[in-house]
Amino acid sequence: MKNIPSIQKSASQPQKLAALRQAHQDWNTTPDVLTRLTRRLSTTLSLEQQLAILADELGSVVPFDTLNYRHRIGKQDFVYATGMGGPHRCEYRLGLEGANYGTLSLYRRQRFFDQELEGVEMILSAAICPIRNACRFIAIEQASLTDSLTGIPNKRAMDDDLQRASQLSERHGQPYSLILCDLDHFKNVNDTHGHVVGDHLLQIAAAELEKAVRTSDSVYRFGGEEFAVLLPHTGEQDAREVAERIREATMAIRVDAGSKELRVTTSCGVATFLPKETAQEWLARADEALYRAKHQGRNCTRVFATIS
Repeated sequence: MKNIPSIQKSASQPQKLAALRQAHQDWNTTPDVLTRLTRRLSTTLSLEQQLAILADELGSVVPFDTLNYRHRIGKQDFVYATGMGGPHRCEYRLGLEGANYGTLSLYRRQRFFDQELEGVEMILSAAICPIRNACRFIAIEQASLTDSLTGIPNKRAMDDDLQRASQLSERHGQPYSLILCDLDHFKNVNDTHGHVVGDHLLQIAAAELEKAVRTSDSVYRFGGEEFAVLLPHTGEQDAREVAERIREATMAIRVDAGSKELRVTTSCGVATFLPKETAQEWLARADEALYRAKHQGRNCTRVFATIS
């Protein structure tokens, strides 16, 4: 049998350990603004919290009246602002390794001096890596909540929003409605024309649903050919009218499938949130309404008011 020599453990080095302890103490107690800023930024991946920390530390070195930050992350605009006023402005596009991570602007009543601008740039150079990480974290979160085919929120996002909507409706007494939409005979589309055409149809349908609702409403891809629409501050009758508008928008879709023009219809189920019910019970009523629409001729809207 071959002998394998044991790994020799190196003896501890007291001087290096003492230096490490001193460095750790300095890291936590140093009055240096850059070290303190870096330490504070490393405690969170929340971009909003990071910008609040940045504003606090920056203001201790370079006084300002207003800090604005704006960036488009994925499909969402992120805006942060603190303070008010100031006609004089300095603005920075935050970039790292060729990528853009937003624009930060400072305003105040007096103009900024060259030494102050240099100080701002030094502080931003220490903050850019944590800001990049926070932006990437938001992008990853968005991706986990987005349907990759249609680009609209997925079922996980819908479940989160339904839970939040049910709590808000319970707390404030405002009506919230849910519409489930199913493209009729969609399996025949895939079987006859292939999945490429089917996927194209789903993308068009998602876009038409978003056009048919208000900007305050949310459209989700709930399943394969199933979509959901969450309507805040909307009662049963208004939700039914939205569902009918969705049906009409879907019927207007035309897809070139080669030898023939492809058309599609939609069945819709509507349910308005009821006090004391759970988000899952609310979803179950909408699903039951959709089931009734599918089994009562399709291309129609049904409302299910209670759950048995």
